[in-house]
Amino acid sequence: MTQLFFSEYHDEDHPELRPLVIVGAGGLGREVRTLLEQLNDQQPTWELRGFYDDVPPAAPDLLRLPYLGTIDELNAAAEPVSVAVAVGNSHARAAVVGRLTSPHLSFPVLIHPSVARAPYQHLQLGAGCIITQGCILTTDIRLGRHVLLNLGCTIGHDAVLEDFCSLMPHANIGGEAHLETAVYLGTNATVINRVRVGARTIIGAGAVAVRDLPAGCTAVGVPAKPIMNAAL
Repeated sequence: MTQLFFSEYHDEDHPELRPLVIVGAGGLGREVRTLLEQLNDQQPTWELRGFYDDVPPAAPDLLRLPYLGTIDELNAAAEPVSVAVAVGNSHARAAVVGRLTSPHLSFPVLIHPSVARAPYQHLQLGAGCIITQGCILTTDIRLGRHVLLNLGCTIGHDAVLEDFCSLMPHANIGGEAHLETAVYLGTNATVINRVRVGARTIIGAGAVAVRDLPAGCTAVGVPAKPIMNAAL
């Protein structure tokens, strides 16, 4: 798995603007566009080209960026372009990334300028991670590919979030917790320290996982308990 360490990412020089498109023309796509503008305000890096989505938006442009076409049309790109996949659902995001097969496409790590990310924190991040405003990551943390941390999430020491995990606003992960592939945490959900959550499990908004949860379930409540098998 391709990963970036912040001692490498932070020191990278961007002498010219790099073309970037957003996959996902919904609300999260517009929020990611705002994140990219905030990054450019700090250091001009990205030339924002527009949005791709298999479902065309009602308006021909979103926040003054054009709709450019479907995912298949993006795969036909003849020149290198960076891609931000703005799809909140873990399973849907994994499916979209699986379809983005052109060798011209790359997936940068995008992190709001306010998020602390010094080399001494030892943050290991996979390609395509998106970390938004107000998030806090402490130390010795590993995020897999295409992990989404929405507004105000916290990640404790030695936590592991595997590929395609999604944390909605103000979700919290304790130290040494482990989220397997494509776990989804609703708004204000919490996984306490040393708890392991199985792949594809959904933890509902406001729920608190105080013990390990199996794969492929939906868990709610305090403490969080499985109530059904998740749709796979």
